[in-house]
Amino acid sequence: MASSSLALPSVSLKTLSFTSSDAFNKRIRGFGLKNGKRSRILMSLSVGSQNQTVVVDDTLFIDYKPTSAFLFPGQGAQAVGMGKEAQSVSAAAQLYEKANDILGGPKEKLDSTVISQPAIYVTSLAAVEVLRARDGGQQIIDSVDVTCGLSLGEYTALAFAGAFSFEDGLKLVKLRGEAMQEAADAAKSAMVSVIGLDADKVQQLCDAANQDVDEDNKVQIANYLCPGNYAVSGGVMGVEAVEAKAKSFKARMTVRLAVAGAFHTTFMEPAVSRLEAALAATEIRQPRIPVISNVDAQPHADPATIKKFLARQVTSPVQWETTVKTLLAKGLKKSYELGPGKVIAGIVKRMDKKAEIENIGA
Repeated sequence: MASSSLALPSVSLKTLSFTSSDAFNKRIRGFGLKNGKRSRILMSLSVGSQNQTVVVDDTLFIDYKPTSAFLFPGQGAQAVGMGKEAQSVSAAAQLYEKANDILGGPKEKLDSTVISQPAIYVTSLAAVEVLRARDGGQQIIDSVDVTCGLSLGEYTALAFAGAFSFEDGLKLVKLRGEAMQEAADAAKSAMVSVIGLDADKVQQLCDAANQDVDEDNKVQIANYLCPGNYAVSGGVMGVEAVEAKAKSFKARMTVRLAVAGAFHTTFMEPAVSRLEAALAATEIRQPRIPVISNVDAQPHADPATIKKFLARQVTSPVQWETTVKTLLAKGLKKSYELGPGKVIAGIVKRMDKKAEIENIGA
């Protein structure tokens, strides 16, 4: 086989296998629930049937007290050559083998939503295995008591927390990427980062841009990253209007994002029904530790609620700024960014220069 520009382990290309990744999934399940909270799971029997229905209190993690967090990146973190370090770690290499049909190709293909989302998901979980293989790595993994991810990264966090298997997560991420790409192809849309303004000013900038465009080109804040860095999504003409007006609002700069379209807006509405169907067919369990939702910056324990919020996530603004602020306010001591790039570490440091965060690449 021709060598991959993603520097993946050399395996033959064939139909992607989703048979059990036992080593990964057993390690994930092996952590168990922390703080003895199993007692808050309510059990009920369906009438006239022997099927058990597990009803989980969705507020199970509401009073979480974070000390150590795993943070997972989203789309835009992809880079040619990511995954190279993981080749020397057997457990990480096995994850790539299972996803080999999805990954690979030059950067212009990596920027395609269909390819970049699974690539980042697998590379981020491979980074967990790279850490595990290090001296003291398992102790770090065992100490993690909260996790979250930026957009796509929420799926990675849920897989790490044992809410679904590596394979099921990969299938969901693959379908999510396809559905979002189709939605992006259906209308001309884009995303741009606005640097140097607070959220209120960015909203005013969006309002001004929207006065100059028709309904199909309107824009909105799609990603509340951190103070001074907010992503705006919408129609191409609306995004161009934001770029043209940004200087007059005293923005330091704008950066067009390498994504397929207007993520986290109503432009992604066509993707929702496909996601809902896929999520309905996927077994999702209560996470073993809190996983913070991008939609409301809160942890959810009930699988049905998690499914609902994952479907809503593609059309809802990402509340990352609130998520990180809450973690820091609750006393988070140390965090780790696992996967390609160092975007999340930069965001955390921007919000608290004294915050302790380490990047674990793959």
